[in-house]
Parts: sequence; structure tokens; C-alpha cells
Amino acid sequence: MTKISKASQTEMQQYSRRDFFRKTAAYSVSALAAASVMAPVKINAEDDPAIVEEKVWGTTFGDPVTKNLYGVPSAYEHHVTRRNTKLLSSGNYYASIAMCPIHESMGIITPNGLFFSRSHGGTAQIDPNEHRLMIHGLVEKPLVLTMDELKKYPSVSRIHFIECPANGGPEWRGPQFPSIQFAKGMMSCAEWTGVYIKDILKDLGLKPKARWMLAEGADNSHMGRTIPIDKVLDDAMIVWGQNGEALRPEQGYPIRLLVPGWEGNLCVKWLNRLEFASEPFYAKEETAKYTALKPSGKAIQHFYANEVNSIITSPCPDIPWTDLKKGDIVEIEGLAWSGMGTIKGVDISFDGGKNWVEASLKGLVLPKAWTRFSFIYKYEGKPLLLSSRARDDAGHIQPSVKQEREVMGVESVYHRNGIATWEVTEKGEVNNVQVLS
Repeated sequence: MTKISKASQTEMQQYSRRDFFRKTAAYSVSALAAASVMAPVKINAEDDPAIVEEKVWGTTFGDPVTKNLYGVPSAYEHHVTRRNTKLLSSGNYYASIAMCPIHESMGIITPNGLFFSRSHGGTAQIDPNEHRLMIHGLVEKPLVLTMDELKKYPSVSRIHFIECPANGGPEWRGPQFPSIQFAKGMMSCAEWTGVYIKDILKDLGLKPKARWMLAEGADNSHMGRTIPIDKVLDDAMIVWGQNGEALRPEQGYPIRLLVPGWEGNLCVKWLNRLEFASEPFYAKEETAKYTALKPSGKAIQHFYANEVNSIITSPCPDIPWTDLKKGDIVEIEGLAWSGMGTIKGVDISFDGGKNWVEASLKGLVLPKAWTRFSFIYKYEGKPLLLSSRARDDAGHIQPSVKQEREVMGVESVYHRNGIATWEVTEKGEVNNVQVLS
């Protein structure tokens, strides 16, 4: 038997790989064409070093499984992070917000490390062994629970979004940010694990006069929010888990309140007290800040639920179409959500709202959760005004900016759910614009 040197073996392997790609090129072209390719495909693979040549990761051992016992993203995904801007914080990063990169989201679940974060006095670092939850007021049996005692109640897991009522607020007079992350990144969606408050109240006995619940946090700001008892007895939760693990500190570890579909500021973090009463509790910030002045001069004090809304996430200013060629097939994707129910449909417009076509809903469609929508489009290299319009099962339809302004004016930054529009140029660049029709 003739021996072959290692150098000759390597050379033969490379020739073999090239020969394989030459023989399969014709088949690949026909197969890919039949499958409706959605992006340009390089056919002459035998000349592509990324395929023909062995890479270091294919010939050497990788990292040991003990290197990162708590997993971390690939170093090549370093750009996928939450972001902040002084415009939204005035330089005070204790009372600030970190925006979620929603354009990088896949599906409807936001990873815990990317979930948007809002604080009023910094991120509290709480020892769960020293933390307590007091429940008192108009209940028959007030009590104080340790974390272990709280977790003895039957737990549930539910997928819901949390959205700051000021999400999109910087755009209330006109486009401010050439970025979807800063324009709409004050929201995220997760699977939450905890206990319904109504299940705890079955043990404690809620007195008939109870109409309101005060939730208060243990952090530096001791933020308190007042919630109607009807919502509390519907689906309000005390949660300790997020996406299969304990809450992160910036999300309220060890426990937070979750009020599905309603303003994110009501979902009090680092929760340590619930008080039930017949009259509402109002802090100065709650009454003065979370209101909206209408053009008539009257103010809306109680919004609560986040309205039906949607946004196209691809393309967007952060993900342009500059690498597309005329005739390419591309998927337009986006997110829709409603704090009032379940998304029933989403329409897409290519001319700023003059004409609409229906998109497809993809994946899970759940109440008070993100819903992903999709539309397959043949790129023609023409200027577009790309918009989306959502509707929910409660009969609400996302309004145009003009319709929204007729009701709300331009003085408030809260609950701005007017239809958002991206301008796509002939070169595939994407700009944040506002269409008033």
C-alpha cells in the first residue's frame, strides 16, 4: 500500500471539496430557485475560501464547557446591547432608561440581558433572605411573607410585554431619532413566573370596601403606584421569574409587580408592600406626571392600558436595505401589541397610508403580548413610505398621527400610538419620517 504524506492528504481534501461543489452547483441553482430564495446566493462555492478552506475552529478544540458556567452571547454579537442617551436622562443615570434593541429581536421573547430597564433611584441590590412582602389594609388577615413563603403559592407562567407609557414619546411633535431602538425601545416581552394576587387574596380575604391597591417598592425611590381592584382581581401578578430564571436586579429582583398590558410604570419593581383601601393613593409624581393634556385644556388622568400599536422592525434605520438589488425577495417584519387584548391583524402600506395590504401573523399570537407580523416583498429599488397598522380583538385600530393629534394634541409624551412610517430611499436607506394624513 502506498503511503500518502499529510501535505498530499490536505491537498487531496481541498481538491475533493472543490470537486464536490462543482458537481453540485447546477443542482443547487435549480433547487434554490424552486425554493424561492429570499436573498442573493453565491453559486461558485468552489472558489469561496470560507467553504473550501478549513478554519481554525474546525481543526482545534473549542473552549471547555466550564469556561462560562453562566452562558454569554458570542463575541460576534457585541453590537446587540441596550443603549442610553443623555436626551432621555439629562445625564442622571440613576433615574434613567436603557432601551431595548427591538430590531435585533427574534420571535416575541426578549432575552433578560436585553430587556429594557427603567429606574427612578438606581438599581437596588437586594438580599432575598432579608426581603419581605407586607400585605395589609382592607384584608381580613394581613400578613408579612418571606420569599420562601411567597413561593409556596401555586405559580403560573405567562408571556406579556411591558411598555413604558412614554414609548415613542420623543416623536410626539416629529421624528427625533434615526434609530428604532431609541424611537420605540422602551418595551420588551418575556415569560413571567409568579403568583396571581387574586390567589393570595383567597387566603387573606379581601374586604368588600376595597377598591384600590397601592404597590410600593423597596428601592431608593420607594416608588408607589395605585391600581384599581378590578385589574388586581383579573390578571395582576407578583413575579419572581423571567424567561426561566430569577429576575435580574434591574428588573426588580427578588420580586416585582406585573400588570399585564398596562403602563410599565405600574409594574413596581423590588416590591415590598401591597395596601388595599377604599380610596386611591396618589403620589405627586403619579398625578402630575402620568397625565395627558388634551387640546381642549382638559387632562386625562387615568390611561392605564397601552393602546394597540405596531412598528416595522426590518427594514428600519438600524437595518436598511442598502445591500439589496432590484428583484431581490425580502421579508418585511415587525411587532404588534395591545394592552387591551389580542392582535387580530396587521396591515402594511408602501405609500404612507394611502393603500394597505394585509400582512401575515407568525408564531405565537397571545393576549397582551408581542405578536410578530411578516410580508414577503419583491424589492424594486423605488422610494417607499413604509407603515404598519394593527388591530386587536377588542375592536381597536391603530390611528394615524393626524387622528391621534386630533384627540391628544402634541403636549403630552404619553400613549403615542400613531402609525409610524419609515422612508425607504432609492438606495435602500431608511429614514424616520412622519406622515400626518
